[in-house]
Amino acid sequence: MTALTTSLSLSPQYTPTKDYVHHHGSVVEEIEGLIRVHKDGHVERPQLVPCVTASALNPELNVTSRDMVIDNVTNIWARFYVPISQKKLPLLVYFHGGGFCVGSAAWSCYHDFLARLASKVGCLIMSVNYRLAPENPLPAPYDDGLKALMWVKQHMLHQQQHMGSEWWTKKCNFSSVFLAGDSAGANIAYNVATRLAACEGVALRPLNLKGLILIQPFFGGEVRTVTEKCMAQSPGSALNLAASDTYWRLALPHGSNRDHLWCNPLVKGLKKLDELKLVPTLVCISEMDILRDRNLEFCDALKIAGKRVEFGVFEGVGHAFQILSKSQLSKNRANEMMGRVKSFMGL
Repeated sequence: MTALTTSLSLSPQYTPTKDYVHHHGSVVEEIEGLIRVHKDGHVERPQLVPCVTASALNPELNVTSRDMVIDNVTNIWARFYVPISQKKLPLLVYFHGGGFCVGSAAWSCYHDFLARLASKVGCLIMSVNYRLAPENPLPAPYDDGLKALMWVKQHMLHQQQHMGSEWWTKKCNFSSVFLAGDSAGANIAYNVATRLAACEGVALRPLNLKGLILIQPFFGGEVRTVTEKCMAQSPGSALNLAASDTYWRLALPHGSNRDHLWCNPLVKGLKKLDELKLVPTLVCISEMDILRDRNLEFCDALKIAGKRVEFGVFEGVGHAFQILSKSQLSKNRANEMMGRVKSFMGL
């Protein structure tokens, strides 16, 4: 299997000029510092977070990382993190956050976090770089997530035919697969899991999906929760209500509102959840996140529907603290979160 080469751009870089703005029209949607969408559909994503190569790792973590191409046509790729180990390790398929519109598996903050997670938990991680909205609105990221899992399945079934992949396949316990993500990535993980549940996991066999790990899952709805309405966010917050609404306008199918099932999984009531054969789920919630109440409502609904769900509320920290905040409190909470993930995975 071909590894990524330096000719593949991991992150678009734009320096807009007056001529550029004149040519593409006025800005119709913007989240400051992250994304601008022009009237003619052109998109700018300023490089707020640096991208790093897979080899940029702390050697003390004892983790190897490489990038692998999943689909050349759609330019889907994944970054693998493989801890040094004498035994086979469970596989955690991870989707990064960014409101479906920004972010990359090559972002330095994700690279650092997932390398530490792989080392601390003792699992192999596949971080999927999926297509972004608005150029590729939902369900494109869900399609990419499912394609990534089918790619893993093919590598398990035909390991001899995929030369160059032995460095991770020989370390992988394919009977212990977990889906995970943070923010929009958690939404992707959940919706990929519900697709698999609809066919009772037949499409994935003989891979064995054992659990779902949702970190600050990005859900919404037309009716605001208390924390969405009332929780004050600092100007530098990773997510505020205005940004949340913009992400949903850009990501949902044209003409949809926030009560679309992909945004609001509770919109069809408990009966829909009752019918869902969902794998055991861990939800990690931040106390100072505007999504806190919505995440708690989601957990309550899963419990009432008879699903196996556990959750933890991490005190004193906000949205995406584990990747964006450098405070000692955030570092402590991130370590607590990793411990919770390890326990959930049975490691």
